[in-house]
Amino acid sequence: MTRTSFAEELESAADRIADVSRPDLQIILRRAALMLRNVAGVSLEPATEDALNAVAAEMKVGRSDLIQIVLREWLETNTYLPLRTIDEESETDGHA
Repeated sequence: MTRTSFAEELESAADRIADVSRPDLQIILRRAALMLRNVAGVSLEPATEDALNAVAAEMKVGRSDLIQIVLREWLETNTYLPLRTIDEESETDGHA
């Protein structure tokens, strides 16, 4: 389960709190606690942090998404991950 889908599940439960059973609510809250416990922030230098935030805003993506994009592309460029193949005949709208 991704963070986004889990956040959506939490929001949905909040919207229908009267309809959520106690056991289901306990499961959701335990998952939330586990996810929060496992969040490991990445400490960055202030200049790097500012540049990262500026690029994320320019690309209209979240900071976390940008970090994933940059990391994946670096790993592919340095052959730690296989390159993704793009069908030359497909429409991509600028996204791989």
